[in-house]
Amino acid sequence: MSRRQSSIPARYFDDLYAGERDPWEFETSAYEQAKYDATLAALPRPLYRRGLEIGCSIGVLTARLAGAGRCASLVAVDVSEKALDAAHMRCRTLPNVAFEIMRVPAEWPLGTFDLIMLSEVVYYLDAGDVSRLADRVRASVEPGGHVLLVHWTGTTDYPLSGDDAAELFMTALGRSARRIRQQRTHAYRLDALALP
Repeated sequence: MSRRQSSIPARYFDDLYAGERDPWEFETSAYEQAKYDATLAALPRPLYRRGLEIGCSIGVLTARLAGAGRCASLVAVDVSEKALDAAHMRCRTLPNVAFEIMRVPAEWPLGTFDLIMLSEVVYYLDAGDVSRLADRVRASVEPGGHVLLVHWTGTTDYPLSGDDAAELFMTALGRSARRIRQQRTHAYRLDALALP
């Protein structure tokens, strides 16, 4: 399978969600549920003041971050309006979540964050956009904040593999970012980073 050479465009996700409300089975997959459990368990702090979730999709992880008391305030963004509509509906009883439609890294939410969640999104970007994403993250993470990367490591046609995406992002973020936890399963890798 050959890889795409550039970042995947918004229409790719619009087409996916037009054909199916939950194309990756976030609601029903045992893999996804176990990965979400591991993701929440890997967070270094029990509570974050203001979190940012990039690529929130239909809001399954969003609801767990905001509804389980892990983020006092959470900004969740996605490139697909259809996905955001579903996420908004799922989280309608959670007043601590704000949703924004945007294409990262060209667009970025205002303010700073003590947690940035990049779950299964960095490999959709080409190397140039990964570098720009790292610049955005570095500029908006509060001192002592955390970044959590989670990526499937199977074969895809995305611009980067899960391993390449994580390594490229961490290199672009710079030496000041310290990996404080890494976990691998047969299907995904998880990297928790601390920034000074």
